[in-house]
Amino acid sequence: MALAQTTATDLPEGYAPSESEAFMGPRQLEYFRQKLLNWKSEIVEVSRETIANLRQDTETHPDLTDRASSEADRTIELRARDRQRKLVAKIDAALGRVEDGSFGYCEDTGEPIKLARLDARPIATLSIEAQERHEQKERTSK
Repeated sequence: MALAQTTATDLPEGYAPSESEAFMGPRQLEYFRQKLLNWKSEIVEVSRETIANLRQDTETHPDLTDRASSEADRTIELRARDRQRKLVAKIDAALGRVEDGSFGYCEDTGEPIKLARLDARPIATLSIEAQERHEQKERTSK
C-alpha cells in the first residue's frame, strides 16, 4: 500500500490518473482528494438549498389535496437529504483512506481497484470482482 502524502500536490491542468504512473502516488491521491472534496461541496450546497426550501414551505394549505401534495414533496426531500447525508459520510470515509494511504485498495483482497472504477465511483471500497462476489453472496443468502 502507498503511504499517504500529507502535503498537497499541485496537479497539472487537465490531469487524469494514468495506469502508466505509480498507483496511488502523490498525484493520484491529490486528484482523488480534490474530486472527493468537490463532490462533498456540491452535496452540501444542495443540502443547504433543500433546507432553505423546507423552511420556506411551512405554510399551511387550506385545500387537503394541496396539503397532501406538499407533505409528499417534503417527505421526498427529507429522504433525499438522508441519502445525501449517508453519501457525505462515505465521502468522508474515502477522504480518511486518502489520508491513511489505504485509498484505492480493495477491502477484501488488498489489491488495487482499477482507476476507471475509482474515477467513476471514488467512494468504492471493493474491486469490481469483489463487488460482484459480494452481490452474488447477498442474492444467494436471501
